[in-house]
Amino acid sequence: MSRKQFTIEQIIPKLREAEVSLLKEATMAVACRSLGVTEQTHYRWRKLYGGMRKD
Repeated sequence: MSRKQFTIEQIIPKLREAEVSLLKEATMAVACRSLGVTEQTHYRWRKLYGGMRKD
């Protein structure tokens, strides 16, 4: 199984999309599945890039 390499410019919108999904009462598993990443990856991205904006 190959790994996907996402850039920071791709990660930040994915985090925002996950936030929107969670606000619409989706579970974390469903939100991560729609992004194509694992929950562990989502939490790691949120820790590293959560406060960033795409400028």
